[in-house]
Amino acid sequence: MQLRRYKPADCEPLAKLFYQTVHSVNARDYTKEQLNVWATGKVDLQEWNSSFLKHETIVAVENNKIVGFGDMDKSGYLDRLFVHKDHQGKSIASAICNELECSIKGK
Repeated sequence: MQLRRYKPADCEPLAKLFYQTVHSVNARDYTKEQLNVWATGKVDLQEWNSSFLKHETIVAVENNKIVGFGDMDKSGYLDRLFVHKDHQGKSIASAICNELECSIKGK
């Protein structure tokens, strides 16, 4: 797995990963109605891109496929952290968080 900084071309794949993760991984803890409110499938890509660019955003890639992402603002607030449903339990979220924390501390 490789960690890299966010690129605007990542925005749409990240939105899809977010939706799929919420509706699969989180389905055991939330009702369908709650999941539909949380992840509608209609993300404002311009707004998300702007947010990703303002934050420190790290993307995890394995075999040329995005498998996770996370972003943190300058104060250290972790905004989003999602890992693809097929890549859970591989310490990807921990690696993303570590990278984000190091990046924020280094600024």
